[in-house]
Amino acid sequence: MFKSAVFNLQEATPDQVKEFLNSFDTVLSDCDGVLWINNNAIPGSPEAMNYFRKLGKRIFYVTNNSTKIRSDFAVKAQELGFIAEPEEILSTAYLVAHYLKGIGFTKKVYLVGSNGIGDELKAVGIRHFGVGPDQVKPDFKSMSPSDMDPEVGAVVVGFDEHISYPKFMKAASYLANEDCLFVATNTDERFPKSSSIIIPGTGTLVRAVETCSERKALVLGKPNDYVRKFLESFGLDPARTLMIGDRCNTDIEFGVRCGFQTLLVMTGVTSAKDLEKIRNDKTPPLPDVVLPKLGDILNLTSS
Repeated sequence: MFKSAVFNLQEATPDQVKEFLNSFDTVLSDCDGVLWINNNAIPGSPEAMNYFRKLGKRIFYVTNNSTKIRSDFAVKAQELGFIAEPEEILSTAYLVAHYLKGIGFTKKVYLVGSNGIGDELKAVGIRHFGVGPDQVKPDFKSMSPSDMDPEVGAVVVGFDEHISYPKFMKAASYLANEDCLFVATNTDERFPKSSSIIIPGTGTLVRAVETCSERKALVLGKPNDYVRKFLESFGLDPARTLMIGDRCNTDIEFGVRCGFQTLLVMTGVTSAKDLEKIRNDKTPPLPDVVLPKLGDILNLTSS
């Protein structure tokens, strides 16, 4: 109803708010920067998501974060006050396992990532290695072909706090074989921040591996097509689905590509300055509506 209007929902009339809430049956929400930052819920977000559920909306948590398995995400959400079940979590770690299993992959995965992806791969019977530190040795350039595992058929890149030069060397060397698959969870540039410290995101690692391997990754997370195809299996009506996010280049882009309604919140990556630029430049993708924080929807429903 507010297609690409970048409309401040706080300026809506009570009738417009009611019409907006009645215009969707399914809510897809990003997590980091929308619902929580690190291990702290963003005030009002649990109540807002639980309110949507009370209204009869179907809920899915759609996150590019690959560091946890679905059940762990559900536990975290529950501990922060959200009603959530593992089946409602759509994480990139799960998508990687789902994708590889779906294409009948039987070889090993060299994983530049964390236990979240590793555990999801293990759950579907896919062998993997690479999680954890791979320290730089004084003679690191002396790595030889005998150090490589001939059974590797895919390199998967997600968030890896232990990233190192040897990992880049191994990833690039495996990918020198054109038959080796190259899969990435997402290309988010940075994590939503709660201070002035910048935490580089998975996109930093993906771009580095793409550079040294001279190959492009198949990216499964938002805003790419694989998430949309996966969600189609739930029979969503795009026109009656709302995507909530804090990033225009992933969350809102994903919503626009899929034909969903979109709500941008200002509690994560997008700043007030960014929003002003979005409004002035009118450069796609443009969100339909905007709120300072998701919990503000509750104030509108009670006014």
